[in-house]
Amino acid sequence: MKPFYKKFLSVLILINLSLFSYGQNNKKVKGYYQISVYNYTTSEQQRVLDEYLKTAYIPALHRHKISNVGVFTPIANDTAISKKLFVIIPLKSFEQAALLTDKINKDEQYLINSKDYKEAVYNNPPFQRIETILLEKFVLAPFFNLPKLTGSKANRIYELRSYESATEKLFDNKVEMFNEGGEIDFFTELNFNAVFYAKVIAGSHMPNLMYMTSFENIADREAHWKSFVASEKWKKISNMPYYQNNISHMDITLMKATDYSDY
Repeated sequence: MKPFYKKFLSVLILINLSLFSYGQNNKKVKGYYQISVYNYTTSEQQRVLDEYLKTAYIPALHRHKISNVGVFTPIANDTAISKKLFVIIPLKSFEQAALLTDKINKDEQYLINSKDYKEAVYNNPPFQRIETILLEKFVLAPFFNLPKLTGSKANRIYELRSYESATEKLFDNKVEMFNEGGEIDFFTELNFNAVFYAKVIAGSHMPNLMYMTSFENIADREAHWKSFVASEKWKKISNMPYYQNNISHMDITLMKATDYSDY
């Protein structure tokens, strides 16, 4: 082989190795969440959904090495006509998210245990509709965190927040505020027991980000937010001209974990 071609081949190998290394490093920090929101209205639908998730879907996810699956009911369900059930699944890659449904549907035990849910008739469905949201973890919050709570699971409060922005540029600004701007660090300092922070990459409300914090009980939640709002550090961050007007709509959902939720 001529020296020129040897040198050219060496350069190609180095470039490919660099790209592979870059890809591997990116895989270490990237991760995803899938949130499925089941909308229903009747107690019978709630019973079927609970039975399906508890005996079929969650065990199937565990068999496929997906752990820390959270299942939550909003406190507002108590008085709402249209009720919701949230299922939050941490995923390691986009490919895992894309292939999840196909893999679960090939699980024989899942197919047996989900029969009542799967074979429901058209005029007696187990839900009104399902919304699926796919999220990518924040760069500076790449890991899922189990909440460090010591009280009764029945009393715990999980707070899911969704922040929408008027433009994609303002959305990027709000994501930066959480990451480089120090908002994540501030939540950590105040011990908000955040479970995850992520930006929505597929969903019905975009552009937006979502994050979930957790508390021992409702009084603990109120005390944490009181300290947050009163903090001089938060006042400094939130009053910076650079971070103004980056939220156009906010949804706050206070929830309780089901008895079969992993946390």
